[in-house]
Order: sequence, then C-alpha cells, then structure tokens
Amino acid sequence: MPETAAGKDPLALYVHWPFCVSKCPYCDFNSHVRESVDADLWAEALLSDLAHEAALLPGRRLESIFFGGGTPSLMPPRIAAAVIEAATRAWSADAGIEITLEANPSSVEASRFADFAAAGVNRVSLGLQALDDAALRFLGRAHDEREGLAALDTAQRSFDRVSFDLIYARPGQTLEGWSAELDRALAFGTEHLSLYQLTIEQGTRFATLARLGELELPDGDTAAELFDLTAARTAAAGLPGYEISNHARPGAESRHNLIYWRYGDYAGIGPGAHGRRTGLATERVRLPERYLEAVSASGHGISVERPLEDDERAHEALMMGLRLSEGIDPAHFHRRTGRALDDVIDPRALARLAAGGFVARDLAGLRILPPGRLLTDRILGELVL
Repeated sequence: MPETAAGKDPLALYVHWPFCVSKCPYCDFNSHVRESVDADLWAEALLSDLAHEAALLPGRRLESIFFGGGTPSLMPPRIAAAVIEAATRAWSADAGIEITLEANPSSVEASRFADFAAAGVNRVSLGLQALDDAALRFLGRAHDEREGLAALDTAQRSFDRVSFDLIYARPGQTLEGWSAELDRALAFGTEHLSLYQLTIEQGTRFATLARLGELELPDGDTAAELFDLTAARTAAAGLPGYEISNHARPGAESRHNLIYWRYGDYAGIGPGAHGRRTGLATERVRLPERYLEAVSASGHGISVERPLEDDERAHEALMMGLRLSEGIDPAHFHRRTGRALDDVIDPRALARLAAGGFVARDLAGLRILPPGRLLTDRILGELVL
C-alpha cells in the first residue's frame, strides 16, 4: 500500500446528481428523468453518504467540491448549501477551496445561478459545446446560440470563476471556421476553456451515423492542424493548455480535475459516483431508488469497494498524469502508487519516443511533448511494461 499520510495530499469531493428534467442524448436511464424530487430525502441521503466518507478520511485538507452528473444545476440549491456546509465542517477546507457547478446553458438553469452562488458555489462549468446553431443541432443540444450566450452572461455576473466547453473537429469544420469560433470564445474573457475534439464513442448516435456513412470527421492531418491551432491561439491569449483539452490563465486551472490527473484521493457520493480513497476504488449504487435504499439500510451508497493493486494504480497514474503538460513527478508517483516510475515504463520505448521528440524524461519527471499530445493513448500503450 502506498504512503497516504493524513493531510499530506489534498482531497476532492465529487457529488453526483443523477437526475435530468427531460430525456437527453447523454442520459443512460429513463429512470433518471424527473420533473421533481423530494429535496429533504435526497439531502439526508447525500449527507449520510458524505459522513461515511468523512469518517474514513479524517484530517484531510479539502481542496475542491464538484457538483456533476445528470443535470446538477437543477438540484435544489439548498441541497448544495447543505453538502458544502457539511463537507467544510467534516474536513479542513483549503483557503481557496474551489466549488464547481456543472451546468447546461438553458434559461431555467441559468435562473438558478444566483441561488447557487449564495449557497457557496464559486465556479461554474458551462456546457456550451458550440457557438453555432447548426452545430448545436448536430450535437443534439437543446439550447441554441442565443440561449447559450445569455447563460454565459448570467454565469459571468453570478460567479467569480467561469469555464465553458466547446467541441471542435466537427464534420465539415475548416481551420478558418474553427479559428473564427475560437476567437469569439476567447473574446468572452473567461479564465478557463475546455476544448474537445469530437470523437466517436460506441453505442452513440454518432457511431450509428458513422457506420451508415453519414458522418465523416476530419482526417488525421486536419485534426492535428486543428489541435495545433487551438494550442497556439489559446496560449497567445494567455490561456495555455495545461492538459490535452483544457486551457487556463495561470492559477485558474481546475483544481478539482488536477487532483484527478495528479492521482490524488477523491470521495465520490451520490448515485453512480466513483472514488479513489487511500488505495481503494469505490463505486456507489447507480440507480437512484436503489441508492436511497442502500443509504437507508447501511448509511452509505457503496456498491463496490476494492483494493487497487500496485500495477493498477501505476497504470491509472500514468494514464492520468501524462495528460498534463507538467507530466509526472517521480517522487509523487512512487508515493501514490508504491512503484518507481522507471520500473513501470519500457526503457526501449522511452528512448525511441524521446528520440522522436514525443516524450521527455528528465529530473523534472516524465511528460509528453507537444508533438505527442494527440498520440497520448498510443504513447501510453507503448510505454507501459
């Protein structure tokens, strides 16, 4: 078991809110669609689940809370306030604690932003996804450009910290078109942007369209050019890429996601939430009603709690850490995984990739260089012994 001294590493709390107000292309279960919920019942369940994690992680420094899941911005704000109050009472809250709400840019959700800010949320991550109505329709989004920009304006007036995401490398998208859209995005002045290339996931509508020959993404060369353009343009605007798809002003990086990528501990509560706790992987019961039953019976919603072997931890830490521009610090890697960094990577593959300018291994650690950023998965496959 790696060293996990209490208080040595920061802790993150992930709160999964499972419900959507209506069926959406990202919802796995019809049972997750709700017009209303029993707020008192759900607050009690989440607080009980939180208390269970707090008892197992005493003395830790809480650096972030993230409300995510189905449509967390439709959670009653008083539930968020109760969770924030309980979490900051259970753990020592970092002076600059980041409390993020994931939100869709609908007018209904934006109308709640002031209440969430009053509850203690200080950062919002807004799922704009595109600044073009045709692209939004293609992506299956319920909002249009006007509604999305109105929600962004409300978010910037309600929260100190705002991030939004866009998806690029869409079918037919040109370098000129993405350049213009990116310029518009940067002009809004937010401190953080998440910019993802569109990928085809099995079992999705996009996979079906691709199989039928009705969807064709940009080829590899064009995708690389789009990626390079994104990196150059964001860096020039003062938001350099600190992770493959994330760009921020220095100091405005997502503290919550940095804990994930640096392979820190995070407690996950709520239906379907995953966590990593002192060498253990945890999963919560996924279906909402079953989750409530589990919490009522045992005081928590855990369905899986299993030890992670050294090799599994090492692979996870490599997979997460190599996404970061800063790469992987060897001492931190050893403390978190129980394995020496050089013992889990293939020296011949490392030498070959370093000679090609794709990776660097020096006193600062192991990191993927810009020419290798789009090849991270392939590089990981070659490096791991």
